[in-house]
Amino acid sequence: MLVPPMTMMEFFRKSEGIWFIHRTVHHFDAVKDESGESKIHVKVLTRDDERIKKICEAQGGQLAAAIASGGASFMWQAHEEGGQEPNPDHAAILVDVPDDETGRSGKLLRNQGYVEKIPVISRYWFGQDGILTIDTDYDNNQGQERCWFITDDFRVRVSNVRMMNGVYLMTYCSEKRYLSDANLIKN
Repeated sequence: MLVPPMTMMEFFRKSEGIWFIHRTVHHFDAVKDESGESKIHVKVLTRDDERIKKICEAQGGQLAAAIASGGASFMWQAHEEGGQEPNPDHAAILVDVPDDETGRSGKLLRNQGYVEKIPVISRYWFGQDGILTIDTDYDNNQGQERCWFITDDFRVRVSNVRMMNGVYLMTYCSEKRYLSDANLIKN
C-alpha cells in the first residue's frame, strides 16, 4: 500500500534516483512542440551541505539557514543523451524551509527556477491526499506544479505557466523510476 510523502524531505527521499519522464506540452502560442522523453536525476542533500548553506545565505538569510531541513539536487537530461553524465548546466538545487514542525507547507529556495533561470522562492504545501502543490512567482511569469505518487516507482506531474496575458503552457508528465537489474531481481 502506497504511503504518500507528506513533507518535502519525505518527498525528496521518495524521489531519490533516476526517473524516466514522458512529457506532453500544450503551448497556447506558436512555440514549437516540446513534448518528448527525458530523465531526471534526484539526489537528497543534508542541511549541512555547502550548496544548501550557500543558497540559504543568498536567498533566505540566517533564519532560512537555521530552519532549513535539507534539500535535493535535480539534474535534467535529454533522453537521447543515453549513458552520458547529466549536464550540470541543466541542474537546480532546491532547499526546504518548512513553515512549522509538521513540514506540510513551506518555502522552496531554488538556485534557479524551471521557467526562468533565476534564483527563486516558491511556496509549497501537501494536501490531505498527498498531492504536492508548488506555486512560483517569477519576474514575468507565474507557475504552478502539482505532483503525486501513484506507486513508489511511478508518479504524475502537471504544471502550468501563466504569462501576464494568460495561460502560456500546460504540461503533463508521467514519471517512472529507473530500476536497475539488481532492483528487478530483489522485487
